[in-house]
Amino acid sequence: MAHVDRVPGAVPRARLAALAGRTLGAMPPPALVLFGIVSLQVGAAVAKQLFSLAGAAGTVTLRLVGAAVVLVLVWRPSLRLDRRTLLVVLGFGAVLGCMNLAFYQALARIPLGAAVTIEFLGPLAVAVAGSRRWLDGLWALLAGGGVVLLTRSDGGLAWSGVLFALVAAVCWACYIMLGAALGSRTDDGKGLALSAVLAGLLVLPFGIADAGTTLLQPAVLIAGLGVALLSSVIPYSLELEALRRIPPRVFGVLMSLEPAVAAVAGLLVLGESLRPVQWVAVCCVVIASAGATRAARPDV
Repeated sequence: MAHVDRVPGAVPRARLAALAGRTLGAMPPPALVLFGIVSLQVGAAVAKQLFSLAGAAGTVTLRLVGAAVVLVLVWRPSLRLDRRTLLVVLGFGAVLGCMNLAFYQALARIPLGAAVTIEFLGPLAVAVAGSRRWLDGLWALLAGGGVVLLTRSDGGLAWSGVLFALVAAVCWACYIMLGAALGSRTDDGKGLALSAVLAGLLVLPFGIADAGTTLLQPAVLIAGLGVALLSSVIPYSLELEALRRIPPRVFGVLMSLEPAVAAVAGLLVLGESLRPVQWVAVCCVVIASAGATRAARPDV
């Protein structure tokens, strides 16, 4: 008796999804977060190179729509959701779309390392929110001082880019909180797939207005798919799995390497060299997050 799953290249989607789920489940949460950071920042650096062809909004549209297609094909989510789960999926999708749109607008105006450093105030705020210890307050002040130093340094940054990065920071904080709820209410990557579809639909009008038919050019589509995999499919799947296994506050402080990785990716991929004082500012934010991580009490 012939079995379809024994035919070379004919791996059923259900087995692919199960394999992906087992692989993610076998990785420790810190490794999931670290791999997600590297993939996300390399993807952002690659995406910025597409701005000259598709614009910032067009590039983020390629990223989110491409990610939605891949995630739906892999996880094949069901639309039968209870009311509370549906609200979480809709909220997560809206935050996902707004966060990426704001971040890419910031990226079009300021260096990658600077944009991520400012955006990182979001997860850092989640990390210290509700804490009554004076030490956590000092870490927050150090991070805030680093961002002020970054924006006030010689050469400065475009304030429009700074404002977009701050909007992305607020969205990122919401993303962490809603991501924990999404992970607890949905299985594997099914909830993420549905949220990615909503995020893609949300940014689609902006992308069409920005890039028009350029979005349909084969070279642009292929590059956009690569950005989608690096910047959305891989990191969001890894982060969502990590959020299932660790509290949001712990997840937030595990992201302490994000600004440094972004600055290095911007330097190596885009040739964006920050001034010495800006590197000091990035280090302030990284040290603040690392300090908060070390001092954090285990979440119950």
